[in-house]
This record gives sequence, structure tokens and C-alpha cells, in this order.
Amino acid sequence: MWLAQEVIRRKRDGLVLDAVDIQRFIEGITDGSLSEGQIAAFAMAVLIKGMTIEERIALTAAMRDSGEVLQWNLPGPVVDKHSTGGVGDMVSLPLAPLLAACGCYVPMISGRGLGHTGGTLDKLESIPGYDCQPTSERLREIVAEVGCAIIGQTADLAPADKRLYAIRDVTGTVESIDLITGSILAKKLAAGLDVLVMDVKTGNGAFMADAEQAHALAESIVAVANGAGVKTRALVTDMNQPLSRSAGNALEIAETIALLKGEIRSSRLWDVTLALAEEILVMAKLADSPDAARQQLMDVWQSGAALQRFARMITALGGPEDLIEAPERYLPAAPVIRPVWPKTPGTIVAIDTRAVGLAVVALGGGRRRPEDEIDLSVGFSELAFVGETVEAEQPLGWVHARDEASAAEAIQTLQMAYQVGTSSSLNKLIHERL
Repeated sequence: MWLAQEVIRRKRDGLVLDAVDIQRFIEGITDGSLSEGQIAAFAMAVLIKGMTIEERIALTAAMRDSGEVLQWNLPGPVVDKHSTGGVGDMVSLPLAPLLAACGCYVPMISGRGLGHTGGTLDKLESIPGYDCQPTSERLREIVAEVGCAIIGQTADLAPADKRLYAIRDVTGTVESIDLITGSILAKKLAAGLDVLVMDVKTGNGAFMADAEQAHALAESIVAVANGAGVKTRALVTDMNQPLSRSAGNALEIAETIALLKGEIRSSRLWDVTLALAEEILVMAKLADSPDAARQQLMDVWQSGAALQRFARMITALGGPEDLIEAPERYLPAAPVIRPVWPKTPGTIVAIDTRAVGLAVVALGGGRRRPEDEIDLSVGFSELAFVGETVEAEQPLGWVHARDEASAAEAIQTLQMAYQVGTSSSLNKLIHERL
């Protein structure tokens, strides 16, 4: 006789669970036969005692199989990328069309903002008409026709993760690397991928601020995803300052369009995007080397092929046909736009990136509670980076706000988040590759 409490007890005592026990426990989460108390107890036992790689693979596979697993019959590799999130991290938006233009198929399952970090779906919903929740049939059509589609998790994909995460969120068990690995990969593997690249952020604006923790998560994801049959690599990248010049939903869409048109506002953003894309093209055997992959990417960027893929994806998912030609006509704009002047001129030495993200939330560009509606127009643009000079003619950035009061508060927060001195040193952008 199988009993959930026996599974919980064994994990509580630090024993290794077999794959059948893990599978049946996940089935109980999915069908509702397990109580919230049992699920919470299991999550706490895993947090405290940990799991072996084999247990993590079994957990991830069971969560993947708790719902629909997409199957593809396409003439090229099915690939994706996932980031642990940060401030100004809009890599997914240019990456998907770049890869599609190189011959990949990218069904990208993305999420919403969490805490101080922005969410890809929130950014895309600043485009009028964009549908983040198409049916599985429509997703298949768009990926086959356009090569990429960035959408949200449907109710049919990894439903066990949705219930387990909601309970982890209120029981102090979010930080478990075992459960984080399963949560991330269950959704990605349910998309039927051949290749996955993981961008694990580290630094003061990252979910995993500590470099050792970031390494451990990257190592876990690579081991588990490869063990589950998906070719996977991970990059640990810097989040000690915003990745792009913009932080805010519509503002990041505008910067994405500018980038795909050829305007590199942030070399940090572009370098991380290219590095991740190179890994995918090599793993997918569409390029023999990183150098060859980079040349492909530069070709489709400079020719406008990637821009056209982005435009076709927007239109296919309900957005305006001429967004690329006139983004200012469609993207919401904040009524109050003000420069943020430094308190003293000098060189930017450091940035409290988390504080920048929280300032966007305070402006209304993120959620304090899951049910909150967000203001898609607010945020920061033209943010200065470490090593750059700010002075009377060169601001820290520009705040976009709904009113003067919130603009004033955001100005003060940004001034406090930036440390200005006489000299600075840059953190390495890509810490390691696994």
C-alpha cells in the first residue's frame, strides 16, 4: 500500500526516494488527492535534506509528465533559453527571432515579473492585442510558420508545478535548489525541446545573488536536463547592474525593436544575447563552432531577417502589423518623463541593481501581489552603466512615471542606488560556462 506520509517520512529522515514514489507523489499533487499540508511537508523535507541528481531527474520528469508534453515534427531543431531573471533582462525578446532566422524553432514558455525582476510576458503585453495564451494548436502553427512564439505557461503544461510552486511560495521553501531545478525544467521540457541553454544570473540584482549558489543551480540544471534527455548548457552571467538601458515593460520592448533594427544601446545586453545564441546553434548542430555561429547571427541581424521574424511573431499573436515601423504609435507612454541627475558628478562605481528593480515596482511597473495590475508604461530609460561618467549634462537615466509624486520618489531612489566616485572596475560579464 502506497502512503504519501511514508514518502514524506523517508525524505525527512534523509533517505533516497525511488522514481516510482516520486512519480506517485507528483500524481497526487496533480489530481488533488494530496493535501496542501502533505505537499508543504514534502517541500520542507526536500529543502532541509536535499535530493540526489537521480531524484531530481525523477522529480523533473514526473512534473513534466503531469500534463501535456508537446511533440514536434519540424525540419529543424526545437530550442529554448531560460533566465533566472534580473533587471533590464530582455534577452529573450531579441534571442528568439535571431535563432528562428538561423533555422531553429523556438516555442518559448515565459513567465511574469517576480519580486524586483521583470517578466517577459508583462513586457509583451505592453503590445496592444498580443495574446500570451494561445491554444496549443495555435502555438504549433505559429512556431511552424514563423519559427518562434513567446507565450505563457498553459494550464496543460506541467500543472503539478503550478500547485507545488504556489505552496512553496507561502511555506518558506522557494529557495530549494532541488525544487527550483524541477520547477524551471518541468515547463521547459514539457515544450518538447531538443536543446536548452540556461542563463543563471548572479550579483546584487539577481535572484541567486551569491556566486556559489548560482553555480550550484547552473550545475544542477545542466545535470538534470541532460539526464532527462535534453542537450543543455548553462552560462552564469553578471547582474551587478541592469543588463539593458531600459527597465520597464513598454520601454524594454522599444529597446528590443531598436536592437533588432541595428541600434546597440547596451553592449552588455547584446554580448549576453549572442553568447547564449551561439551555445544553442552549436548544440543544435547548426554551426560547427562559436565563431561560425556568431557569423550566422550577425548575418541575420544585419540583413533584417531577425527583425522580420519578430514582426511576424507579434502579428501572428494578435499584435499590430506595423509595430516595427511605428512603435511609439502603439506602446503605452507615461505622462511624466523626467531626467535623474546625479547628486555629484563623477564616474559610476557601483549600482544597487535590486533597488533599481524595486523602484520600477514602486512606480507601478511590477506587482506587490500576484493579482495586481501593472502600469506597462512606467520605468527607467537611458540608464547609465558602471564606468560611465555622469554630470550636469549627462543624467543617471530618465524616469517614466504616472504622476509627479511617483516620479520624485523614483528619482530619489535611483540617485541612492547609484554610487559615484572617481574610478571603477567592471565585473566579468560571463562568469562561467557549464
